[in-house]
This record gives sequence, structure tokens and C-alpha cells, in this order.
Amino acid sequence: MGTPETAVPTLRRCLEDGHEVVAVWTQPDRPAGRGNKLSASPVKEFALSRGLDVHQPAKIKTDEARELFASHEADACIVVAYGRILPASYLSAPRRGCINVHFSLLPKYRGAAPVNWAIARGETETGATTMQIDVGLDTGAIYLQRATPIGDAETAPQVLARLAALGAELLGETLARLDELEPRPQREDEATHAPILRREDGLIDWSASAFEIERRVRGFQPWPNAHTQFRGQRLVIYQAAARNALEEFAEFAAGAHGDGSVAGEVRTAHGDDLEVACGAGTRLQLSEVQPEGRRRMSARDFINGMRVQAGERLGGEEGVGEGERGKG
Repeated sequence: MGTPETAVPTLRRCLEDGHEVVAVWTQPDRPAGRGNKLSASPVKEFALSRGLDVHQPAKIKTDEARELFASHEADACIVVAYGRILPASYLSAPRRGCINVHFSLLPKYRGAAPVNWAIARGETETGATTMQIDVGLDTGAIYLQRATPIGDAETAPQVLARLAALGAELLGETLARLDELEPRPQREDEATHAPILRREDGLIDWSASAFEIERRVRGFQPWPNAHTQFRGQRLVIYQAAARNALEEFAEFAAGAHGDGSVAGEVRTAHGDDLEVACGAGTRLQLSEVQPEGRRRMSARDFINGMRVQAGERLGGEEGVGEGERGKG
């Protein structure tokens, strides 16, 4: 059971290891692209290319769906980013239950967006976990785990691609050793959560530290993206670097810098240098942005095309994002 591209390596690994995949469950086709044409999930496309039976129930809590699931008479159900929480009746249907590949080091970052929040909150490592699914949200007993560092400049899609491969390896080892592995309960006192992302999570609070904002730039890709307002229109930031500028100022007061700049103010806009004042005496160097209705572009192209001037303000009432920082 899986839907996005990150679930494909695990399905491929199951086939490569010689397991008989009796059925593949994935989300229904969704409208996508400018024409809103129905688009199949990556898991469906891969499964059909291998001649596997694919099922796409719109709802899984119906008698029909439950009976279909039980009819597979599977030894185990492997779940990777399927997109639905399985009811108890599903968990008991396969002979060995349901096994999840989760992209975090559980019990840290339980929930829908573990990689995004791990980066946004400044974690230096993450990993993959195989666990026995129970009725809770990512609370089941753990089979195996493997850690991997988060690079200083890595984005969520880059880390997730690496974890997809790591998770497939871990699942292969888990199934090979299933008879000998003793699942260990998770420690509730160490649990953290990674809730589903909302559009407002990407709204930049320029009074936050540039280091925090930079992590959100990397962590909230490909959606909702770190975004702000510039001249009344949405501006997405795709690449940025943070630095501490306090030493440049003789004095510093809350909400304002010693040179008179305020959070969100463009301090430099020349050549490739586009720098914005942030909280705690920090500055954010923007490298790649996307103005509303335009393509992604370098800071130089943005400065030249929009004639950006030092002293202009990013954010304002709509873009500051008061109260959004640190959600989750």
C-alpha cells in the first residue's frame, strides 16, 4: 500500500527479493497539471508496468473495501506513505499484520511530514524505521531503524529521496529476518510529532532568526514552500543562506537593528547580493526566488527584472506570519 514516488523503491525491493505481491493498493487518480487531467500515482504506474493487480478504493472503511483487502489472504501488508490510516480490521487481516516503512527515527516525528519538520526544526540526522502498525498514529513496535545525517544545505525532497532508498533496504532486511526480530515498544516520553503541512506553515515571519527561516526554506519544499509578500504579491524563496550580522552593528534593540533596519527590510540589492534583515541580528541572503506568476529565477535576475531597491520591505501585514513560527 503506497502512493508517491517515495513508496516505489520499497515495492521494487519486494519484487527483487522474490516476494509474491498479490495486490497493490494506492490512492485514486487525481486531477493534475494545467488541464486537470486525471493522473495516476507513481506507485500505480510502476505496479502496472510490472503486471501487478492495482486497487484504488476511494474509501477504505466500507464493507466492500474490507472484504477485498481480506480476500488477498496476504502474509503481510507493507505500507509506505499510502495516505490513509488503516482501521483495526485491516491490521488483523494479514497473517503477520501490517508493516510500515516510516521516514523518521521513531518515536521522533510521528505523523504525515516527518522529513519536512525534522529539517525545519534543525535536526542534524533522521532515518528510516520499520514498525508493526497498531491503531495509533505511528505508535507501533519497532523492528529495525537506520540513521542518516541531514546535510547543511539539503532540502526535504533530497533527504526524502535518500530515505526512500534506505527504507527499501530496511524493509528487505526486515522481511528476511521477520521470524527472528523481536519488535520493541516505542518510548512515549521521547515522542515528537510532524503534523500534516498547511499553506500557512510556509509563511515567513521575518522577526524570526535567519537561521530558522533558512531551515524552513529547505524543509517546506516542495509544498507549501517558504513564502512572503513583495509589493503585494506572493514571493517564494527556494534557496537562501543565513548569517549573523550583529557584530556589524554598534547596538541592537528588539525589532530593530543598530543600522535602523527592521525585520523584512531589503538591506542589499545589487548584482547577486540580495540580503534581507531578520530577527536576532541576522540576515538572510536570497539566492533563488519565484515571484507570483513568473518562473524561478536567480537573485540577480529578480533584482534586475523587478528593479528591487534597498529599503523595500518583504512581508508586511500579510507576509510577516505572526504566530505561525514554531507551529507543530
